[in-house]
Amino acid sequence: MTPDLSTSYLGLKLEHPVVASASPLSYTLDGIRELEDAGAAAVVMYSLFEEQIEQESHALHHYLEYGTHSYAEALDYFPEPQEFNVGPDQYLELIRRGKEAVRIPLVGSLNGVSPGGWTEYARLMEEAGADALELNLYYLPTDPGMTGLEVEEMYLDVVRDVSQSISIPIAVKVGPYFSNFTHMAARFVQAGASGLVLFNRFYQPDLDLDRLEITPNLVLSRADELRLPLTWVAILYGRIQADLAITTGVHSHLEVLKGMMAGARVAMMASELLKNGVERIGETVQELQTWMLEHEYESIQQMQGSMSQIHVANPDAFERGNYMKVLRSWRPDPTGMLIR
Repeated sequence: MTPDLSTSYLGLKLEHPVVASASPLSYTLDGIRELEDAGAAAVVMYSLFEEQIEQESHALHHYLEYGTHSYAEALDYFPEPQEFNVGPDQYLELIRRGKEAVRIPLVGSLNGVSPGGWTEYARLMEEAGADALELNLYYLPTDPGMTGLEVEEMYLDVVRDVSQSISIPIAVKVGPYFSNFTHMAARFVQAGASGLVLFNRFYQPDLDLDRLEITPNLVLSRADELRLPLTWVAILYGRIQADLAITTGVHSHLEVLKGMMAGARVAMMASELLKNGVERIGETVQELQTWMLEHEYESIQQMQGSMSQIHVANPDAFERGNYMKVLRSWRPDPTGMLIR
């Protein structure tokens, strides 16, 4: 019997758990179509940034208020060319056209953190046809006078503002860097999140030693980076009333399987698709089905959460006990290689 690969996420019925994560692959309508044709169960749109929305608003205000007093050559009054993709209006139009062109769910993505008018775009994404919203929260506190509690409240205020303005479900995508992530996850749910996406990657700048400049340096994920979100999905499963998604380090059916057994509803791919093509979605789904047949699994639901903390025989494997075991697992190899 063919295994049942179906799952649900944010109230959406999906044919299988492999979802295309937010990436440049969804910049265009053709890109969205290609992801559907490649077999994606759903597509998370690339992120619309708070800065893009605010810049457009400020640029328009500046032009209306002061343009008549400037010289035609005063090009400083116009915004610099965007290093992102398209502006807010084009983003909304892409969602509308995408919903007309594909049958799979489209999840809008907003990236920001400060409370403000930009959150209104959540409602506009809903009106454009988005089936759900991924709220991508990223903030690096550098003020030594800002407490961890203040940072947490800032995050929660945004989730509350957005959840109160729309009726479609919200998934919150954040990093793991909270004093007690389990507590914070529960507070996100209380604030209105229907799902949690683990994790937002912490991109750090690099230093160009020749030009003495700070430069962006994008490093795509590796499969071993799955361990961090896998750990937290396994800990959170059954403890909070929210759908869980893994989005870092998913490169093959093996990572998808691990995510499902830990307790995720979906596994999101981006780096693997950017490196090896969108065809990897269909290949991963086929490999997933083959593995389930060989191991006599009848459905994805059968395995979801089966290796979460609340279901394994040794729950402390996800806590301090595992820390000690990892450190003790190293041993030298007589051949000169290092073995773990």
